[in-house]
Amino acid sequence: MEEPVVSMKNINYAYERKNVLNEINFEIPRGVFMGVLGPNGGGKTTLIKLILGLIKPDNGNIRLFGRPIEKFKDWSKIGFVSQKANSFNKGFPATVYEVVSMGLTAKIGYLKLFTVKHKHKVLQTIDQVGMSDYAYENVGNLSGGQQQRVFIARSLVSDPELLILDEPTVGVDQENVRKFYDLLHHLNDEHNITLLLVTHDTGTMTEHATDIVCLNKTLHFHGDPGEYKTLTNKDLSQFYGHPVNIVAHDH
Repeated sequence: MEEPVVSMKNINYAYERKNVLNEINFEIPRGVFMGVLGPNGGGKTTLIKLILGLIKPDNGNIRLFGRPIEKFKDWSKIGFVSQKANSFNKGFPATVYEVVSMGLTAKIGYLKLFTVKHKHKVLQTIDQVGMSDYAYENVGNLSGGQQQRVFIARSLVSDPELLILDEPTVGVDQENVRKFYDLLHHLNDEHNITLLLVTHDTGTMTEHATDIVCLNKTLHFHGDPGEYKTLTNKDLSQFYGHPVNIVAHDH
């Protein structure tokens, strides 16, 4: 059986003596599109930091691509896109090409010169996210949705096998949100990139993800969208810690 991309067993994490994550056990199988739902303060960002090796759990074990995280070195296999849409510096003096090129730096080294092959890879990745017409445009002149595609390209240019996205549609208009999810489906279906997406958008996530995780300090639910839709208002209220009403999304 193929090793999961991420495996977390008996993970606990506390910050300033306050429990943030309690007894987290779950895996991310290769090739899934996993959506992580949960309230503010529920531990979603902490979960991402643990997977990225930015913080260490108080106890428990994390494995990435079958290796203990302490021994994992091939970080180019993991791409990360943060919440940037409404915090990006519009005056940042860089073109789309230059921003995407930054994604290759860690893989080829800071002191290595770009070859023709590297330049082709950057342009190919820009085209992959539908931004070829803007390759030499200043990234600060782009819309929020276009900028998001650029930052996805920066993460994709090193050919990651896992792409983690933290609230990626914040500040992006609805039309570009639809295009954004179309892009994620393309990456997942055609390029077999495993996706982990953290979001508050419950309705949209159940339409697109193959797996749903509900996190609020502990793992309250892990299943497919069909199973998630069987949860009652009472179930969700217990999970979120306050009354919740399910709203149907008609398409």
